[in-house]
Amino acid sequence: MRSILIVLDSLGVGAAPDAERDRGADTLGHLFAHTPELELPALFSMGLGHVLAGNGEAREGLRGSYGRVRLRSPGNDSMSGHWEMAGVILNDGFATYERLPPQLVEGIAAKAGVEFLLATDRGGNRKKHEVTGRPIIELMPGESAIEISAHEALVPRRRLYEIGRIARRVANGYRIARVIAQPLTGKPGGYVEGKGRHEYPMAPPRTVLNAISEAGLVVEGIGKVPDLFGRSGVTHAHAAKENAEAVAVIERIWERMHDGLIFANLAEFDRLGHGRDVAGYAGALVDFDRWLAGFLPHVGPDDLLIITADHGNDPAYRDAGHTREEVPLLAHYDGVTGSLGTRETLADVAATLAEFFRLRERWKTGRPFLDFSRSKKVKIGLRG
Repeated sequence: MRSILIVLDSLGVGAAPDAERDRGADTLGHLFAHTPELELPALFSMGLGHVLAGNGEAREGLRGSYGRVRLRSPGNDSMSGHWEMAGVILNDGFATYERLPPQLVEGIAAKAGVEFLLATDRGGNRKKHEVTGRPIIELMPGESAIEISAHEALVPRRRLYEIGRIARRVANGYRIARVIAQPLTGKPGGYVEGKGRHEYPMAPPRTVLNAISEAGLVVEGIGKVPDLFGRSGVTHAHAAKENAEAVAVIERIWERMHDGLIFANLAEFDRLGHGRDVAGYAGALVDFDRWLAGFLPHVGPDDLLIITADHGNDPAYRDAGHTREEVPLLAHYDGVTGSLGTRETLADVAATLAEFFRLRERWKTGRPFLDFSRSKKVKIGLRG
């Protein structure tokens, strides 16, 4: 009994009804508008074209179920999206700031016994860091996250991680979702991000990942999934910064896996969105689609594949941050096709996984979008 949940990080399909600030955002729609040559045959075979067109009728040649999903939790960040698809709906969103609160920086500095460089210009700050040796602290654009970075020769990793742990405790009081410790490497004048990046997230409540792992099944977290959950419920963690690395890990695990869940985040899409790189984003989708076409034949009739996203990040939109959008929902299982409608919460993913793995507890948030109750024959579940 195997399942794969793949998150195409930031692949929104149009502004959500409650997206006051992001009206007009449409990550995937604008990618097609700006790159008319874009073709995604494998994703379209699973119903992505119907998601874009709003067509609720299944057509011949489809090999998946399809729909749209709205995020019920406030905000448009990765942690809210991933927690919700794991069954946790937030009443209060994580905090985002235009600039770092001085009291936050002062609190971390006092407890860690360190002086910081406040980020204003990334290149300029790294030059100052070479001279002063002070760690750099900065907000991640459009996210509820702060990053603390330092060159390993000036601030050893062990010390950087200690500062990160202290920052996590202080940031709890500001409801900041993620604290990131990022080592730098390279020669003076050419510092770059090095290996050893570590995230300190807010601890999640119990999720369906915990329920799956408690049932004795493996949960393989790929990319930033383990960090987003503080490894809670994740039995094995696999680093993967680039999409190609992530899908290579999926292939390796899938070949030897008998029971359990692979939960993978493909973060390269989000970075391209932040970089306003329309062509790069479209090219990355083409690469994933080609991989998917080759992988689908290895998904057996008893396996469940779910592809979705956590939020939007429209590279053709006016801002360089995340956008609150509906996201696609594609499911591949036992030849079942049809429309899943517009789901009201990403927690429907958690409810579906709980039903698929036949967990003792029926997940309390969300509603399954596939009905596994009648032996092997599966029906489209209740629409959102």
